[in-house]
Amino acid sequence: QVQLAESGGGLVQAGVSLSLSCAASGPTFSYYAMGWFRQAPGKEREFVATISWSGSSTYYADSGKGRFTISRDNAKNTVYLEMNSLKPEDTAVYYCAARKVYTSSSYYLGEYDYNYWGQGTQVTVSS
Repeated sequence: QVQLAESGGGLVQAGVSLSLSCAASGPTFSYYAMGWFRQAPGKEREFVATISWSGSSTYYADSGKGRFTISRDNAKNTVYLEMNSLKPEDTAVYYCAARKVYTSSSYYLGEYDYNYWGQGTQVTVSS
């Protein structure tokens, strides 16, 4: 079973960059597709980005395309979300999620596709 712990959130001004990390514990992290989701106050949780276990395939929500980059370091059991040009509408609790996979290029966009979730890290972007 994988346990996930996000870090790196904080209060920042619009336009700056922020990097989130998600550290995983447990065996065979490499065989998990990973995703980032976020939930703003009063809104449903939404997909942000996903990456295959090999790291070769990624996919982004339109809101983050061109600004966010998801990456992973399987040797460190960590997945990252680099966020640039942050906007106030990026304010949310950001969650990482994991799903065991059997193909190196698989990734998933739906929150119900994921089995394991972290506790979340708050990102607040002031205007």
